[in-house]
Amino acid sequence: MPDYHDDLRLAHVLADAADAVTSERFKALDLKVETKPDMTPVSEADRAAEELIRGQLQRARPRDAVLGEEYGIEGTGPRRWVVDPIDGTKNYVRGVPVWATLISLMEAGENGFQPVVGVVSAPALGRRWWAAKGSGAYTGRSLTAASRMRVSQVERMADASFAYSSLSGWEEQGRLDGFLDLTRACWRTRGYGDFWSYMMVAEGSVDLCAEPELSLWDMAAPAIVVQEAGGSYTGLDGTPGPHSGNAAASNGLLHRELLGYLNQRY
Repeated sequence: MPDYHDDLRLAHVLADAADAVTSERFKALDLKVETKPDMTPVSEADRAAEELIRGQLQRARPRDAVLGEEYGIEGTGPRRWVVDPIDGTKNYVRGVPVWATLISLMEAGENGFQPVVGVVSAPALGRRWWAAKGSGAYTGRSLTAASRMRVSQVERMADASFAYSSLSGWEEQGRLDGFLDLTRACWRTRGYGDFWSYMMVAEGSVDLCAEPELSLWDMAAPAIVVQEAGGSYTGLDGTPGPHSGNAAASNGLLHRELLGYLNQRY
């Protein structure tokens, strides 16, 4: 199996640089925020962080392609870095500390591009999570100060904690009834949202989570972290990995049941 240690180390360096940019502008009174064509917000910090990451990748990995939320795809080849400079921009611009930079390396294979390295860095929470294919998932301050993560062993939905982002997307897709049935079946539900839900699945503090509409840059890094922690990460259609345009993650033991609820249609 390939050794991704150097790529993982680089991803941490990129995350450190992005954290410096995003943390400096967090809660800034003169933060500039615009609305993109899809009606989602983008701040100057989103763009600055992605530009910085792209610049460092151009120097460190000039042959690799880069796909980012703000500036699209650049380059070709079997290796592709996928970047979300700020996952949780709506939180960021309102001063809510639940946001993170997501950095993943994907490699081409028989099943298309799949993540092999992922770093999720949330400086306002003082947390970072990461994983590399075949090496497990970790959380901590640095590569040398980390603890390994593993998903929970909860086997019954009645004992499970379910995390989600919002209700509107489920309603728009005609999945709200199944979603609500799932919340009634679970022991506990909380709207942590975005990257944080997936990281808590990987840590074992939450047992399952799902979102109805996502982009690849939202999912690539969380997918490899959850998988390397021993969990399942698929689309709502059950396809493994981050390419379905939506996501369901769990400790694996509850995954089939999770998908069953979320695919109910009335």
